[in-house]
Amino acid sequence: MYTPESVGTPLSDNATTVLLLGSGELGREVTFALQRLGVEVHAADRYEGAPAHHTANYAHVLDMTDGEQVRELVERVRPDFVVPEIESLATKELERLEEEGLATVIPTARAARLTMDREGIRDLAYHELGLPTSAYAYASSYDELYQGAEEVGYPCVVKPIMSSSGKGQSYVANADELSGAWEYAMSGARVSNQRVIVEQFIPFDYEITLLTIRSIAPETDRDATWFCEPIGHRQDRGDYVESWQPAAMSETALDNARSVAARITNELGGRGVFGVELFVKGDDVYFSEVSPRPHDTGMVTMATQRFSEFDLHARAILGLPIDSTLVSPGASAVIYGVDSDGPVSFSGLADAMSVPETDVRLFGKPESFSRRRMGVAISTAEDVAQGRERAVSAAERVKVNPS
Repeated sequence: MYTPESVGTPLSDNATTVLLLGSGELGREVTFALQRLGVEVHAADRYEGAPAHHTANYAHVLDMTDGEQVRELVERVRPDFVVPEIESLATKELERLEEEGLATVIPTARAARLTMDREGIRDLAYHELGLPTSAYAYASSYDELYQGAEEVGYPCVVKPIMSSSGKGQSYVANADELSGAWEYAMSGARVSNQRVIVEQFIPFDYEITLLTIRSIAPETDRDATWFCEPIGHRQDRGDYVESWQPAAMSETALDNARSVAARITNELGGRGVFGVELFVKGDDVYFSEVSPRPHDTGMVTMATQRFSEFDLHARAILGLPIDSTLVSPGASAVIYGVDSDGPVSFSGLADAMSVPETDVRLFGKPESFSRRRMGVAISTAEDVAQGRERAVSAAERVKVNPS
């Protein structure tokens, strides 16, 4: 994998360049982290004014599911690295660009393709790696969904094969709820793909995100793996609402979690941060999903770690040393938007920031609607419980005002 021997000067002929595909709030923070290391960042998204567009050296608007448009942009920018921030991409074109040596895809083009849909990554985890997962089946029609649910058993969870942030995900208690779950899954898919996964519902004790980083160890000059402390999180209808670090786990469960995360990320290869989602029941750990990029629940690391997940992603992209030290317990809480016909305003910031050890990040999204993430409150504390209280309190004090 390409590793630059030096970092050039942005906006010059010798610049070290990154093309970011997807420019949301996570991409915005990755942009900051890369620029602090002297990297020139090109941020691309499907709409103008995406969060990373505000901060990148260059902004681009295109349909990132269109292979021809992606190729044209890569050939024009000639980036050293292409860094996907979202799942909905022309991944086959990325594989061709990587094979032709036009760019290094982070972590790899294969990883971007496999994790774009739940079918690819689940089959890899279960059939090829033998990782523990819930029972599951796929369906391309309501009749197939009914049959799959009968095989998996109730209760179950229905998700679109291609979606993000929990969109289109339903808990199904019995057969009477399947029809509504099918319709909701179709509405939540990121691309036009009438296919879902139906999973056995595991009555797990809790779920975590284990941020797993692959970079180069300076002692050996070879690829190595690091782990952040586990992140607990609470979801509502599949959307992340709160996260906290560290999540309380037994040593056995943590060892099992690291083993599962290492096996899936080593198979995907490349360098960068991976957000590995796991279910935990007692000491048993079940693989759920993996994102080959920083994770939304990991925004808490902007306060809790010496280097945030975004700093670590930037370091790993460049093959630099990794330091995943936790410096304080803490938590994050989402600030949701409201339906609005135009740009919104935010009030209550002074009140929110009066909460001890608390910061607020607003993403600058040009449009607001109900349940869209518009910002996040992040707090540290002596323990996780206090951190959660502070973050939730601060988030509630920020008011989003429609136009």
